[in-house]
Amino acid sequence: MTTASTQTPTGRTSSLIGRQPIVDRERVVVAYELFDRSVENHVHDTSSDISLLFNAMADTGNELGIESKTIFINRTHQSLLDGHLDLVRPEKIVIEVGPVPGHDAAGIEALLQTLADLRKHGYRLAFNHTVLAPAYKSWQALADYVKVDMLVTKPDLLKPIVGAIKARTGATVVAEKIETVELFSAAAEAGVTLFQGYWIAHPQVVKVKVVAPSQVSVLQLFNLVRKQAETSEIEALLKRDAMLGFNLMRLINSAGFGLAREVSSFRHAVMLIGMKRLFRWTALLLTASGVNGAASVVGTTAVVRGRMMELLGAGTLTQEECESAFVVGIFSLLDEMLCIPMDQALELLSLPTPLTNAISRGTGVYGRMLTLTKAAEGSDDVTFTRVAGELKYTNHHINTAHLEALVWADSLSL
Repeated sequence: MTTASTQTPTGRTSSLIGRQPIVDRERVVVAYELFDRSVENHVHDTSSDISLLFNAMADTGNELGIESKTIFINRTHQSLLDGHLDLVRPEKIVIEVGPVPGHDAAGIEALLQTLADLRKHGYRLAFNHTVLAPAYKSWQALADYVKVDMLVTKPDLLKPIVGAIKARTGATVVAEKIETVELFSAAAEAGVTLFQGYWIAHPQVVKVKVVAPSQVSVLQLFNLVRKQAETSEIEALLKRDAMLGFNLMRLINSAGFGLAREVSSFRHAVMLIGMKRLFRWTALLLTASGVNGAASVVGTTAVVRGRMMELLGAGTLTQEECESAFVVGIFSLLDEMLCIPMDQALELLSLPTPLTNAISRGTGVYGRMLTLTKAAEGSDDVTFTRVAGELKYTNHHINTAHLEALVWADSLSL
């Protein structure tokens, strides 16, 4: 999904974020739930909400005012597996997880380990009151917050439901959709301690400014990170592109990153963020940036290709080889992203010869994987069948990799 934003010729963009407070009994704000309001018609799609974290980090003017507040943000089940939460401080984030469609037992069980891992890494989890159902018994111990919808909960059942939540999960209860003072009072009397709804405050739409660095500089940084370059090399690049350096310092010094004091040097910033998180941040910038303000549709396709090739190699290639497959896929549209011939585009990177040849000539195992990925995109059944046979990939393996790559790209709100 593409998150709409406005962009000027200087590369300055803006995204719209809806921010609704969550308050305690004294109506003191303790948290905010964020919603994407940049999308057309203000349609809220939870698969895009992870992008709000990055937009919130871009809030250098503190329009959102979230430094000392907890952030509630929705995630789709499919997007829970992506790693971009690595860029934010876990203890600031509450991930809202909805019920499994149809309360399918297999689906509930399949998500259990993912949810447990998120909580182990310090993220807090919020569910709605459906988590009380027997089907979700395995999730109940993972709940930090449980939300109760005041518009659908019968008054005489409110107190028993709140009691059951506390007894079975030990979670903090949040009464949502508080639209009258009577609903607020009823929830408080039932033992609820946190409240959210229109009576308290409508979501406030805030425009957050984002400054886009040069795409060529982003590509250069991406290349340095993939090579595990020395900190001094990365520092030198950041010093050459003011916007790139600005974005990194903004991330490091953001409320989401959660440092006790501000970082004032590029070297210190690179050391603190680490190569893994720096790679993820760079990949996000790569796909989000466009040429002369153009929408990065090509960048989205490139990221899907890279992720699909990485997933195709899982189980047969080494980790390093899978990373190389990702590089081939993500740079396979470099000429279109930079609007220059591919040979000139590849000269901007210091890729090994087998990777360069795979991109430009389609040779080697990476070249065949790229050909297969392109065939999957364009429904070229003849090429798809031929190359799948050469690589000994089953249709199930290919289709699964393609779908997971699309979900991963969607979770980035590309």
